[in-house]
This record gives sequence, structure tokens and C-alpha cells, in this order.
Amino acid sequence: MRHNKKRDKLSRKSSVVKPMMYNLATQIIMYEAIETTEARAKLVKKYLEPLITRAKVDNLANHRHMIARLRLKKAIAKLFKVLGPRYVKRNGGYTRIIKIGQRAGDNALKCRIELV
Repeated sequence: MRHNKKRDKLSRKSSVVKPMMYNLATQIIMYEAIETTEARAKLVKKYLEPLITRAKVDNLANHRHMIARLRLKKAIAKLFKVLGPRYVKRNGGYTRIIKIGQRAGDNALKCRIELV
């Protein structure tokens, strides 16, 4: 059965979506804000928030989980040293999506996703 398997794939194969999620999440961690389309912002928010929740507890299992998900050592270090301690007392809701208009070429909704 396919229970709880529905996920937006942005009309792409998972072999394309997974690296895009790694890249977007890494960029948000490194620069704390990026501009992208609304669909990508909503998808990366679901990917990034559990990572920040895990970064609040600094242990070996969480480090290995981050290595499997992000793969960039600078981003993992910033996640555990800067972002994890910043959000220790916050129970979720680490990102904010702000709509900024439409893209000129294809009229796609653009958003700014940033860390709160």
C-alpha cells in the first residue's frame, strides 16, 4: 500500500530532486536566506526544519545523520555550532517564507526563504 507516500516532486525524478534539496538546504544554512520559487521554498522547508531540530542535540548519531543529508562539512559545522544553540528554546518554525513577486521569464512566484 502507498499510505503516506505523497510528496511534491516538482515534476522531476527523485534523482534530480534529492541533490536540489541538498543544495538549497546547504545554501540556506550558509547564507541564512535565499530567493527561489514558492514550490521549491515549501519543499525545502519540510527538508530543512527536521535537520535544525536534530542540530539542537550535539551527538555522534546526529552528526552522521547530517553527513548523510548535507555532505558539506562547513554547513554541518555551522548547523551544530551556530544554528543549533540559537534555536534550543524554540519548538519548530525555524524558517520564514516571504513572497516577493513573480519572475519575469515564466511568471513563477518567487519567494525569499530565511531563517528566523
